Amino acid sequence: MSILVTGSAGHLGEALMRVLRKQGRDPRGIDIKASTFTDHVGSIIDRDFVRESMAGVDAVLHTATLHKPHVATHTRQDFVDTNITGTMNLLEEALAAGVGCFIFTSTTSAFGDALRPPPDQPAAWITEQVAPIARNIYGATKTAAEDLCRLFHRNHGLPCLVLRTSRFFPEPDDDEARRSAFDGVNLKICELLYRRVDIADVVDAHLLAIERAPEIGFDRFIISATSPFTPRDLAELRGNAAEVVSRRVPDYPTVFSDKGWRMLDEIDRVYVNAHARARLGWRPEHDFRRAIRDVGEGLDYRSDLAREIGSKGYHDTEYPDGIFPVGH
Repeated sequence: MSILVTGSAGHLGEALMRVLRKQGRDPRGIDIKASTFTDHVGSIIDRDFVRESMAGVDAVLHTATLHKPHVATHTRQDFVDTNITGTMNLLEEALAAGVGCFIFTSTTSAFGDALRPPPDQPAAWITEQVAPIARNIYGATKTAAEDLCRLFHRNHGLPCLVLRTSRFFPEPDDDEARRSAFDGVNLKICELLYRRVDIADVVDAHLLAIERAPEIGFDRFIISATSPFTPRDLAELRGNAAEVVSRRVPDYPTVFSDKGWRMLDEIDRVYVNAHARARLGWRPEHDFRRAIRDVGEGLDYRSDLAREIGSKGYHDTEYPDGIFPVGH
């Protein structure tokens, strides 16, 4: 099976290329940037380039995107061109080439303002049934691209699955207040409770999606680490997150105390991966409980794949505020 991976120089694209090559599969990486994992350099906005790249392809893993950190450095038209037109080009050429399935990497950021309940409300329980409310051009264009996938399945029978991934990048948080208040590893392990996933688990979800897409046809899936919380915890998470986590993961306070770490004061949403586990058969290995166990034993909480890829940044420019433009 020949698999086209778009965005092969990015975090997820590289991860997919690494795993597919190790498995002896036949991945073909494309990106606007040259890299060890990019076989052909070009843009998905270029229809001719997409057509040439699609020849002989059996499945598409579409990870290429402009994403949230680019909102401050790219125009809204850039987002439309890449995230919508680029996806349309890929879908149309995949259909013309007789590709067997199309897997679109979307984002939990697509939920937008639905992720931010008023302060006097419980934390949001985010499943695939929650309606997205775009917060910026990134979320708006990713949701539009998801709808294109749905239309190509409905109108043309192309199996298309949408994977809404939560955070898996290792870079510092894009919120300056959080960067100042938390050690980076401390914050990322906290996020495994509700909004983060290890890239190795994301790769597994994509490969399962290829297998299941012909049978499923179309669906959307939240791809995030398994949370220890239940809906009964949502009200208390807004004001007493540490107490809730202590009940759900009793070993955490000792590990955090030994490391000099702190728990988040509140958690405002919980991503629920039950649908992906049930319908894709996805079994993510990395979650908060495992991270606590690993750190307690002196081990790195990240997967081998996450450590191999490391940090990439988002821009070619170094800004006064580090990897993020001032005012992001």
